[in-house]
Amino acid sequence: MALSSFFIIFAIVCPAIVSAKEFIVGDDIGWTTNFDYQAWAQGKEFRVGDKLVFQYPAGSHNVFKVNGTDFQNCIVPPLSEALTSGNDTIVLATPGRKWYICGVGEHCAVGGQKLVITVQSGWMAPSIAPSFGPSHTMPYTSSANGIIVNLFHIVMVAFVAIVWIFGA
Repeated sequence: MALSSFFIIFAIVCPAIVSAKEFIVGDDIGWTTNFDYQAWAQGKEFRVGDKLVFQYPAGSHNVFKVNGTDFQNCIVPPLSEALTSGNDTIVLATPGRKWYICGVGEHCAVGGQKLVITVQSGWMAPSIAPSFGPSHTMPYTSSANGIIVNLFHIVMVAFVAIVWIFGA
């Protein structure tokens, strides 16, 4: 009986752990100028534990996490706070609004290289992405993670059912 209780708890807790998504900001375009990141974010559900990956040619761009005022005015923080690898990963650790800009030249102010998202606290919570531009959406192109999570759910439900039926 203790074993079946363990597996029931495991089946409930593990999907939350493995369901974190990795979002390549801008999908195939990556982190660049003259791209509508608000349209890209629209319809995506960002949750605590998910990752944002900013991909760009190193030296051409950078990434700064800023507050709402700095985002609106494209105010660049000190360069020591910049992410500059060209493959920068940010784990979304807390819920709420998150703002990111490029601090190179006029990339933020003129090139529109800025992103705002809303991160939800729970893996089951609904999410509404902010919109500042035309209201068209781009699909989330990395479906492999979703397939793995769905397969995991199916296997776990089947396993729990078997344990419950046969009383392991």
